[in-house]
Amino acid sequence: MGVYLVSVSPQDWSVPGEDGYGDVASALDAELERRGLPPYAPEVPGAQGWFEEKMSPSMDGFVELCRAQLSPEEGHTLLDWSLLVPFALEEGIELPVGSAYADETLVVGAPYVLALAERLAAALGLPLDLIPATFGNLELTLWFLEGEAEQTAAHRPGPWADDLAAAFYTAVYLRAAQYSLRHGCALTYS
Repeated sequence: MGVYLVSVSPQDWSVPGEDGYGDVASALDAELERRGLPPYAPEVPGAQGWFEEKMSPSMDGFVELCRAQLSPEEGHTLLDWSLLVPFALEEGIELPVGSAYADETLVVGAPYVLALAERLAAALGLPLDLIPATFGNLELTLWFLEGEAEQTAAHRPGPWADDLAAAFYTAVYLRAAQYSLRHGCALTYS
């Protein structure tokens, strides 16, 4: 059990009720239309698989990193979104539809999350060339929690190695935004 960050399939996006995201999809499309924007239509998946990471390490160090590197508004957006969409939004959209862990759904655009995560990665000196980027199931979770991150830190030290949990969340948000943009799909917590 636990909290997972997962990609949303086009099939699940359109299903209403408990088994899908149709209620969120309808509310988002209505709000996008009100703003003069086109509705969100997930891309049909190819052979890319899916994105899934277990959000299990403590977030304390990551929260502190956000406070040190981001404005309060940026930190709120990065820490509190519940739906990441693969297109730009000028600001987060609060939907009056409950999500897995909140009474409302905060929708944020992947380009914005990517920019924030890139800033955090730069501040940490995160070795992105060594951190998995193929988007396999639980790839980052396993890399950080099964010892590879510690081994890499021994050979490539830096601020990122001082708090591997903060580095983990930075990498997860960075790779999630990249995945969302590359594959045209939404991500949420499950």
